[in-house]
Amino acid sequence: MNYAQMKNAPAFPVSFKWGRELSQYNGMTLRDYFAAKAMQVILQSQYEDGIYVGDLDNDCEQVCASSAYIMADAMMKAREA
Repeated sequence: MNYAQMKNAPAFPVSFKWGRELSQYNGMTLRDYFAAKAMQVILQSQYEDGIYVGDLDNDCEQVCASSAYIMADAMMKAREA
């Protein structure tokens, strides 16, 4: 499986029976799952004693989200090795 295919691979696919046919629910992608895990740590570092210390005037939320996907992409590429 190449990187482009792996990037869209489902994290938690579930097969189920709908009427007479077997269907599959893919849920979130593995890349999204990795990004969510990375974002937890990134956000945790933005809090000190339960108080948010990020800079809201400098798009820190966008930087956090982008950083999480950069880390997720790195994890996806590491799986190829």
